[in-house]
Amino acid sequence: MRNFIKKYPIPIYFIIAFAISWGGILIVSGIDGFLGTTQVNEELMPLIYLATLLGPSLAGIISTGIVNGKEGFRKLYSRLLSWQIDFKWYLIALLIAPVLLIVILFALMSISSSYLPGIFGTDDKASLIISGIAAGIMVGIFEELGWTGFAVPQMSQRFGVLKTGLITGLLWGLWHMPLFMGSVRSTEEIPPVIYLAVLLFSFLPAFRVLMVWIYNQTGSLLIIMLMHASLTASILILPPLEVTAKQVITYDLIFAISLWLIVAIIAIGKKGNLSK
Repeated sequence: MRNFIKKYPIPIYFIIAFAISWGGILIVSGIDGFLGTTQVNEELMPLIYLATLLGPSLAGIISTGIVNGKEGFRKLYSRLLSWQIDFKWYLIALLIAPVLLIVILFALMSISSSYLPGIFGTDDKASLIISGIAAGIMVGIFEELGWTGFAVPQMSQRFGVLKTGLITGLLWGLWHMPLFMGSVRSTEEIPPVIYLAVLLFSFLPAFRVLMVWIYNQTGSLLIIMLMHASLTASILILPPLEVTAKQVITYDLIFAISLWLIVAIIAIGKKGNLSK
């Protein structure tokens, strides 16, 4: 079994990550909760989020230990503490998501005032900011221990930045599916398949390509955890508090297009080779 995992480390990693996350959600919520056909009890949500986050992190730790042993953990620890990098990477990692979302939402406000960013529409700004940042930090640490801690370095050796980002980004989106099934089934505005596809596969692959590119430039797992934390916090703090499914699709797609434009600009500047 050990030799088999060493031979196929990338697919085995994703199988373990999905099995832990989806299996944990299924155990906690049951098949109806997993598929979103019934409302999951609010008291169970912390357990669902915990099960979800344990997937990539435990899969990363297990895979690192089996495939690379003590040397793998040493390198993982080194990349996690790699913080002495050019300050511009911190600016890019922390600001790209919130700046783009704010610009997009304020531009859309010319169409409808309902696009007002959530942080400006709530009376309890402090709680929203604190909870958003706390969730972002937790998600960034747990998820990236696996996605960038193990999968991305393994895949980059074979596929390069763009293909690694696309593959990881699509699987990253799919991994989120059980968390969105309830909201997808509750909307009557948009066909569920289209709504789910936009939520999972619009901006996440593009953002992951940028994450892989920044990791390739810096070698810092810490900076990627911060970038992921910034995205999650932005998604929790900035989107409108009350918004329709059509409006969600609108700003998600514009966000995705904006991110892909950034990827294209970088690729042009690198003469088509994002690995430079």
